[in-house]
Amino acid sequence: MSTDLLITHASQLLTIPAHDHGPQRGDRLGDLAIIADGALAVSDGAIVALGPTTDLAAQYPAARIIDAGGRVVMPGFVDPHTHVVFAGDRANEFERRIAGATYMELMNAGGGIMSTVRATRAASVEELVAQTRARLDRMLAHGTTTAEVKTGYGLETAAELKMLDAITRLAAEHPIDLVPTFLGAHAIPAEYKGREDEYTALVANEMLPALASQPPTASRPLPFVDVFCEDGAFTLDQTRRILEKAQALGFALKIHVDEFEPLGGTRLGVELGAISVDHVVTTPAEEIELLGRSDTIAVSLPGTPFGLAQHAYTPARAILAAGGALALATDINPGTTWNESLQLIVALACRYLQLTQAQALAAATINAAYAIGRGEAIGSLEVGKQADVLIMDVSDYRAIGYRYGTNLVQTVIKHGKMIETGFLPVR
Repeated sequence: MSTDLLITHASQLLTIPAHDHGPQRGDRLGDLAIIADGALAVSDGAIVALGPTTDLAAQYPAARIIDAGGRVVMPGFVDPHTHVVFAGDRANEFERRIAGATYMELMNAGGGIMSTVRATRAASVEELVAQTRARLDRMLAHGTTTAEVKTGYGLETAAELKMLDAITRLAAEHPIDLVPTFLGAHAIPAEYKGREDEYTALVANEMLPALASQPPTASRPLPFVDVFCEDGAFTLDQTRRILEKAQALGFALKIHVDEFEPLGGTRLGVELGAISVDHVVTTPAEEIELLGRSDTIAVSLPGTPFGLAQHAYTPARAILAAGGALALATDINPGTTWNESLQLIVALACRYLQLTQAQALAAATINAAYAIGRGEAIGSLEVGKQADVLIMDVSDYRAIGYRYGTNLVQTVIKHGKMIETGFLPVR
C-alpha cells in the first residue's frame, strides 16, 4: 500500500492508547504501548499502520520517508486548559507578588483578572489575533498540536463574543487545532462589584443565549461553557445557575474548581456530567471518591501553584487511587503562569504530583484529548487517528520529564504534514 509519509527507526514509538474508548484511569495510567524500532505510516493526514520498522518499510512505500534516527516518536501534546487569548501582560503584578501580595489581594484591589480585562476590552480582534498568534507559535514549537482556548477576559457580552471571533480566526489560520470554551463567568467585573447576582444573571440570561443564537459551523464549533467557582469569583449557587442554563441550551460543561478553597465544585461537576473539573487542588477526599467513580476528568494545572510559589498541588495519587482519570494542562495565562510548554508541565507533574514520566505523558496526550472531547480522533498513535506526531530529540522517553528548561522537540507533524514553526525548520 502506497502512503504519503513513513516514519521509521523510532527508538521508542509511544502509541499511548485509549482504554476501552476512553481515557487511561487509575493505576492503568501510563500505558505507553511502546514499539521498539517503531514505524508509522500516514495517508491523507491519518495513521494507517504502526509496527516494527522491518515490517512497515516493506509493506508501505511512501512518497516521503523520515528516518527518526533512533529518537522517541510520540503523539502531539494536547493542552486541555488555556487562557491563551488576551492582551497585555501583568509583569508588574508578578513583582508585587514577589514582595508578598497574594493573588486574591491583587484581584480584590482591581488588578488580577480585571487588569487583563481592561486591556482585552480595549484591543481589537486583529490585535488579539496578533498577540495570541505568537504564543501559539511557541506552544506548537514545544509540541502542542491541539489546545482548548477560553474566553473570559471580556466580561461583557460584546467583548466575550469578540474573543470568540479571535479564536475562530486563529483556528482558521494556525496549525494548532483550537477547541473553544466560553468563560464569561471568569470573574465579577469591577462595575458589578456588590451586584454579583446581577452579573450572574447577565451571563445566564444574555451571554449564553447570544452564544446559542450563533449556530455552530466547522470553523466555529459549539464551545464548552466554563465557570470559575471560587471564593472571590462565583459561588457554588451562582455556578450552578450558569451551568444549568448552559446545559439547557445544549452546551457541554467544564468548571474551574478547588483552586484555593473547596466550595463543592467538584461534586457539582460530577452531578452535572461536566467533561472536566480543572485545578482540583483543595478537593476534599469524599469528592475525590465521587470523581473517581464518574466519567468527569480531573485536569491538573501544576504550572499555576508553581507560578504562584504555592505548596499545594493537585492530589494526583489520591485521584488515581480512587480510579479517576487525570489530565495535565498549562493554564497559560498572563497572571499566574505564562508558560507555553507542556514539556515543563510534565516535568512539574513528575516532581509535585509524583507521577512517573509515563503517567505524565499519558495525562498530557490521550487523557488531555478526552478532557476536550477529542479522544476518538487525537491524543494517541492509533490506526484511523489524526497524524499529529512529535519526533523528540531523545532516545528514551524517560528523558521527557527528567529534563526541563529546554525544548526536546525536534520535529512537529500535524495532520501528516511537517510544520515550519518559526522555531523549528522543516527538515
